[in-house]
Amino acid sequence: MEEKKTFGDVVSLAKRLRAPGGCPWDREQTLESLRAYVLEEAYEVIQAIELGDIDELVEELGDFLFQVVFISQIASEEGKFDIGDVTQRLHDKLVRRHPHVFGEKKAKDAADAIRTWNAEKLKEKKGKTSLEEIPRAMPSLMRAQRVGEKAARAGFDWNDTSSVLAKVKEELLELEREMEAGEKNKSREEWGDLVFSMVSLARHLDIDAETTSHGAVSKFIERFSRLEEKAQAEEKEIKALSMEQMDEIWEEVKKP
Repeated sequence: MEEKKTFGDVVSLAKRLRAPGGCPWDREQTLESLRAYVLEEAYEVIQAIELGDIDELVEELGDFLFQVVFISQIASEEGKFDIGDVTQRLHDKLVRRHPHVFGEKKAKDAADAIRTWNAEKLKEKKGKTSLEEIPRAMPSLMRAQRVGEKAARAGFDWNDTSSVLAKVKEELLELEREMEAGEKNKSREEWGDLVFSMVSLARHLDIDAETTSHGAVSKFIERFSRLEEKAQAEEKEIKALSMEQMDEIWEEVKKP
């Protein structure tokens, strides 16, 4: 049986790819050029988890891990840091933020543990508020949910779901007023407020806004594809159908 490769083998492989005589494409990459690939690999990991495809998850986690190793190799060549600095800082941070595991503090449950984590994190991030730590590059719905979660931990939140729902209705009415007034910029602003309040409602309902929205999009794609197939079977173009015909077919394809 072939001996499994180690983390060190992957680090050595990254060095070889970047070395003279290595891969021309890999040698051209920079920290900036790899940003899109980090996001892409992260999304592919998430997709494998959602699909429950374990074999795919193993592969995608490997691709994601290599991005960390590869970026660290480039930084090392530029004299900024190396993979050892990354693993050292990670290890130290995990120990420091788990005083209820590695220290004398105790956590009675998961909620208590996350409070301890956030308290330790806040000590480290001097000069930044808890909300400013959330990356702007996150997908907007995910970012909105994280902002809401952190604000709630600080005590800034609605007391119950019905209050959040009332806020959603209020924001919808405000959007409708601006639309009727023809105020495009204000409509844009009110639309954003409505979406943020909807994410708050999702949080109170224990719904992951980002994942659930992806599911809704996938459901629409599936149904629209079936609508296209049905229209093609009848030798018709969708744009040639009346609204009544489209509604009729749409209701049909919605059926399980």
